[in-house]
Amino acid sequence: MNEAFIGLGSNLETPLAQLKQALIQLEQHSDISELAVSSFYGSKPVGPQDQPDFINAVAKIKTSLAPIPLLDLLQSIEQNQRRVRERHWGPRTLDLDLLRYNNEKIDMERLIVPHRFMLERGFVIKPMADLAPDLILENGSTVMQHLSTLDTSDLVLL
Repeated sequence: MNEAFIGLGSNLETPLAQLKQALIQLEQHSDISELAVSSFYGSKPVGPQDQPDFINAVAKIKTSLAPIPLLDLLQSIEQNQRRVRERHWGPRTLDLDLLRYNNEKIDMERLIVPHRFMLERGFVIKPMADLAPDLILENGSTVMQHLSTLDTSDLVLL
């Protein structure tokens, strides 16, 4: 079984309900087991500020899916929840990002893992610390050590 971390975010159409529905779909999938979920956090949007705040979380799963089939599953869940890509870093009903897949480095046209902006984002690292504080990141620090270097003052525990 493979271990994967998935970032979840939403700022449209009842964001908390969007995240919970996505988690249900993940939990019910036959190729996913041992779903663990962080706390939910409110955060300011990255990029354009003329949109509602986000709700974010991180899920840790065990899966028999390879990286691209897992990405396909995440994108199908986004589509099931009416994800529309109107503009870069714009509002969305659901955003599911494959943050980590085992300790693998993947650099493909459709998928880069670890997620290229993960280390910059408190709204990813803080919930990841809820699940795996001692996990070693690609920069050599633990999640908890790296969290101490980020400004998370805008995160609100929900």
